[in-house]
Amino acid sequence: MDDTKEKIPDNDIVYDSNGSHGSHDADFEASAPSNGKLSRNLKGRHMQMIAIGGSIGAGLFVGSGSAFNAGGPGSVLIGFMIVGMMLLFTVQALGELAVLYPVNGAFFTYGCRFIDEAWGFAMGWDYALGWLTVLPFEITAAGITISFWRDDINIGVWIAVFLFLLVVVQFFGVRGYGEVEFVLGTIKVVAVIGFIIFGIVVDCGGVHSKVNRGYLGAHYWHDPGAFKNGFKGFCSVFVTAAFAFGGTELVGLAAAEAADPRKSLPTATKQVFWRITGFYVISLFIVGLILPSNDPDLIGSSGANTKASPFVLAIQMAGVSGLPSVFNAVITISVLSVANSCTFGSTRTMQALAARGMGPKFLTYIDSKGRPFWCVIIQLVFGLLAFVNEANTGSTFFTWLLALSGLSYFFVWGSICLSHIRFRRGWAAQGHTLDELPFQAQFGVIGSYIGFFLNCIALLATFYVSLFPVHSTPNAEVFFETYLAAPIVIALYVFWKIFSRNKGGFFVRAHQMDLMTGMRTFDSDPLEDAAPRKKSIANLPARMLHNIV
Repeated sequence: MDDTKEKIPDNDIVYDSNGSHGSHDADFEASAPSNGKLSRNLKGRHMQMIAIGGSIGAGLFVGSGSAFNAGGPGSVLIGFMIVGMMLLFTVQALGELAVLYPVNGAFFTYGCRFIDEAWGFAMGWDYALGWLTVLPFEITAAGITISFWRDDINIGVWIAVFLFLLVVVQFFGVRGYGEVEFVLGTIKVVAVIGFIIFGIVVDCGGVHSKVNRGYLGAHYWHDPGAFKNGFKGFCSVFVTAAFAFGGTELVGLAAAEAADPRKSLPTATKQVFWRITGFYVISLFIVGLILPSNDPDLIGSSGANTKASPFVLAIQMAGVSGLPSVFNAVITISVLSVANSCTFGSTRTMQALAARGMGPKFLTYIDSKGRPFWCVIIQLVFGLLAFVNEANTGSTFFTWLLALSGLSYFFVWGSICLSHIRFRRGWAAQGHTLDELPFQAQFGVIGSYIGFFLNCIALLATFYVSLFPVHSTPNAEVFFETYLAAPIVIALYVFWKIFSRNKGGFFVRAHQMDLMTGMRTFDSDPLEDAAPRKKSIANLPARMLHNIV
């Protein structure tokens, strides 16, 4: 190895929230505008709830009903476990990269640096567009949930109210966003835990009401059955699971605004998986025990139709009065939480794209409060599209709007895993050792290979069920409603290849990777470097509790 190669500096170097440093390569990442920088006000508790807040929403509480109807409880359980495992490897890989490079844009930036600039461009804009289009859907969804109680008020009134609340949150910057997510995320977590306890009681025959079904056990797994519609029914679960888990990666995007990414990110990446997977898998398993998958109301489980939510239906079937309204309120809160996450995910990604020269220059502007001002304005303007629902063709419009982001999560998660694989290769090729990393993914590069493979399998399964729908014959409209994001990603990739004249070739070589730009090194901390507590059978319960709580 050439002795003149740059080494990791021994002293602590402080970079700004955008990863900027005086010696940065301008081609890699533009410096933050002189008028402001992204604030670093997110604490550890915010980081953990951001990942949960961006995930637990209509996808779990309502969208899962369509998965039960198409695939049955067995397919739902296996499909969500596979996607949960995929996210375990993905979030661990993201944690390793984000601790070392807590730069704005996160996985988009890693894709540009370690895979290919054009691929990073495609991922960045696909992800930003995904959140931009999801916001009006979530605001509309929140309005629809109100019809559970009052269907005499025009939905446009509630859209205006919720959009106003979203604007108010933006005045408080990233700290306001973090606090809102912490509160709303806590409510959702408590609600899911409460439902799990309630479901166990119902399954054991502990609820005595007008509809007393007695002990249920696994009755509904035998009649109507655990699996429906064969292999196609199983494949159909992946799209629902991706939408339900989508947003978990926000914890990496928030790294640039974390007060102490070295401490908060490893904790968040370790615990968030267990929390989300535990809540998702266990709660959906309970739903499958107390609600038959052939319930006719499940056919309407889409969007925010809470009257078709498997959770609400399960509570109604148990005959407990008042509780369906409580859980409907939880769904309303959950949808608003995801809408809040939309503004964070899209604005930070757009600002990072513009800073790299991959978007309009005015999007780089950050105000004195640390907010990407024009990016926030654009996101809120997209929120006005929610009023399209006042038109008769509103549902058709939203179907195609959401098709833009249908597969974006699989592409993003797969790119994170591939970025980590490429980073490790470049790290070794340039003479660095794993001991130099402030945080290592628990499953190493092998976990990223498995995560990348599972993402590819999920994309193939989704392609198959898009081409051959469960309840209909092959149809071009149905195919593109599910798989439209794929040709859009390809188009974005080709566009940047042509626009940049294939700058940098088709792949970033390991020895050419820029490993120094945006790196944040840390002084040794005796408390941090102290030997970890020895693992033993005696302290196993305490260690498990630490990972969950």
